[in-house]
This record gives sequence, C-alpha cells and structure tokens, in this order.
Amino acid sequence: MKLLFKKKKLDKKDRRLIRHKRIRVKIKGTENRPRISIFRSNRNIYLQLIDDDKKQTITSASTLEFRKEKLSGKEKAKKVAEIFAERLKNNGIEKVVFDRGGYTYYGRVKIIADKLREKGIIF
Repeated sequence: MKLLFKKKKLDKKDRRLIRHKRIRVKIKGTENRPRISIFRSNRNIYLQLIDDDKKQTITSASTLEFRKEKLSGKEKAKKVAEIFAERLKNNGIEKVVFDRGGYTYYGRVKIIADKLREKGIIF
C-alpha cells in the first residue's frame, strides 16, 4: 500500500514550539501575577515580563545589554537574572508566573529561575 503523504520529521525548534504552545494553554499572566517569558538563543538570553490580559510587555532584560563583556553562558544567565530581578523590584512585582518557553528546566533556564527566587521573586 502506498502512502499518500509523508510524515515530516520535526526538528528541535518545531518540537520546542509545540511544547511551548502546550504550556501556554495552562499558563496565563495577569495584572497581579504577570508571566516571565524566556527565549534562549545560542548566544543570548531574553527575559520579558508580560501581562497577557492587556497584551503588553511590562519590562524586559537581555544579555545584549552587556555584550561587550566576555562571559560564559551560565554567567550571562546569572547576570541577566539579577538585572531582571532588580527591574521587577523597581516595578513593585514580587509574584509572577514562570514560563520556561518550551525549554527543559535545566542549565541556563534553571539558573535563571534559581537566581530570581534567590532575589525574592515568588513563583
């Protein structure tokens, strides 16, 4: 029997996006508990604080702010988490929802989460 279609093999990016969509069905940021969204590229890390009700970004931080410094990936994650935690405190936000963006809770994502908790952000 001949197949009428070929099943496409999904690459890493497609599988991550599928996981991210599945997570986003369950997670929603509100005004009282906004959502921290992570995007991780090979070189940089981007963090955003999003209010999904208003559909707007409240604050953000990324490793592009200190790109001149020679740091490893884990050191960048620690530093960007510290900067982001300070910005959250300045906005008076302590409780958030953590959206790992479809990435595994390991490595740089875990370092960011641990550093934010260490700085007093509750999620």
